[in-house]
Amino acid sequence: MLTDLHIRNLAIIDRLHIAFRPGFNVLTGETGAGKSIIIDAVALVLGGRAKPELVRTGEDEAVVEAVFDLAAHEDLRHSVAEAGFGDEPELLIKRVVNAAGRNRIFVNGSLAKLSQLQPLTTRLMNIYGQHEHQSLQRTETHLALLDRFAGLESDLTNYRRLFDEVRALRLELERLAVSEVERRQKLDLLTHQLREITAAAPKIGEDEELAGERLLLQNGERLTRAANNGYEAFYGGAGAVSERLDAVAAELEKLQNIDPMLGQLAEEVRGALYTVEDVAFKLREYAGRVAFDPDRQQELEKRLDVLAGLKRKFGGSIQAVLEFQAEAAKNMEELETSEGLRSDLTSRLEDLRQQLLEQGQKISAVRREAAVRLKEAIEGELKDLVMEKARFEMQFFALDEPGSNGLERGEFYLAPNPGEEPKPLAWIASGGELSRIMLALRCAAPAGDEVRTLIFDEIDAGIGGVAASAVAGKLKEISRELQVLCITHLPQVAGFADYHYRVVKEEVAGRTVAEVIDLDGEARVAEMARMLGGAQITDRTLEHAREIIVQSGGHQS
Repeated sequence: MLTDLHIRNLAIIDRLHIAFRPGFNVLTGETGAGKSIIIDAVALVLGGRAKPELVRTGEDEAVVEAVFDLAAHEDLRHSVAEAGFGDEPELLIKRVVNAAGRNRIFVNGSLAKLSQLQPLTTRLMNIYGQHEHQSLQRTETHLALLDRFAGLESDLTNYRRLFDEVRALRLELERLAVSEVERRQKLDLLTHQLREITAAAPKIGEDEELAGERLLLQNGERLTRAANNGYEAFYGGAGAVSERLDAVAAELEKLQNIDPMLGQLAEEVRGALYTVEDVAFKLREYAGRVAFDPDRQQELEKRLDVLAGLKRKFGGSIQAVLEFQAEAAKNMEELETSEGLRSDLTSRLEDLRQQLLEQGQKISAVRREAAVRLKEAIEGELKDLVMEKARFEMQFFALDEPGSNGLERGEFYLAPNPGEEPKPLAWIASGGELSRIMLALRCAAPAGDEVRTLIFDEIDAGIGGVAASAVAGKLKEISRELQVLCITHLPQVAGFADYHYRVVKEEVAGRTVAEVIDLDGEARVAEMARMLGGAQITDRTLEHAREIIVQSGGHQS
């Protein structure tokens, strides 16, 4: 529901705030007072074209803000949250139109794109008249309206589940449907690759370990020489460190009777001697173990070349090679078994497709029965709306393949006058006719869509008297369920309103400005009298105005 509309610097509007309420709201005023500008402002909020010429002369930008109450619109509130604009009970939409042609959109304070705005606003409000937002001119809404009228929501949910399963199976079969030549080629390649990896049997860390061993072999002579030199210096050569340490320890031990401290030092020297001897023996052992082995080195080089080739082909590391091997084995198994898998999937697809067709045929039957009831209901409503000769129907067109909404598409057709063949509603209906047809649809199928606010512009075009009262009565009827905003020149329509606003324009400081006055009491009676009698308002027209308000059930105060 639209609760507030703020307009600034739009055409002849300087600053304007209108607080709308639930039920039946009407806006009246002299021709040219600015009622159409309010419609333009709402159209902007709904995602209409932002035209620079709308900006008030002398101003840099025009701003329109609208606040919607989403308390009874949980699905839309969820969609707003999913779009990234917060989960709030109110929705604030702001359009800023720059005189230079640039414009910005804000949803709940966040910058938004037009492509993000329009999917939300088409579910908020519809404008019926000579303006952009006319849902009846979007043929994709026709079948959805009939489906709601027919109560097909549950059946369509089941159908769409089957449709999604069929589509997923088809995609899987397309993925598997490679030609036999391609399948054999892939199998041959995978077989060759797996044989190469399996024959090499690489192990994680093996390349690093072998590279280390190769480095030892490449430097075996230097390593042996260093180890032998160390052994000779520490133990094996004349005057080795161990021999000299032994001599020092023996000398100190002889003198420990003179000074016991030398005995302790002798023990420490002996300890150093044992450590040196241990290192010397290890160096001798190492020198005996490390040797240049041309055969082993050649073997290592060959193995490292094999591992390098695998890494180059299959991923850069032994880990990547093994992962490739596992994935290749999986792909090979799929290719080897794909023929059987395709057969199973094809059989499953046929079963699901048959279920889909049966569900679709069930929906089609319900639609055709509901279309007859809808035709009768709408034509009955149209008789009260000065379109008693109009013929209305839903025509169905079979699809070549089942679609996401069933086995056919549907479109409303209309023959406004006798002797004419029905033609697509979106092609031939005028703004006033569209408004009345929508009004008839709303009366015949109040749950036609999820939109909770309707604006009717020019719905009273070409009618008056009893017909005008009938139109007003129907507007009142649907306003019990939905919020209705109606721009009208007819007192018969305005009299039914729950809330009455008058749009006026005046000159202030040499500039024309428009404003909206919330009428009640005698102010509303006076406006109704103006609509009845024009400039000459008499006691009789005032009394007539009061009678219309009372008889219509509208609010006077």
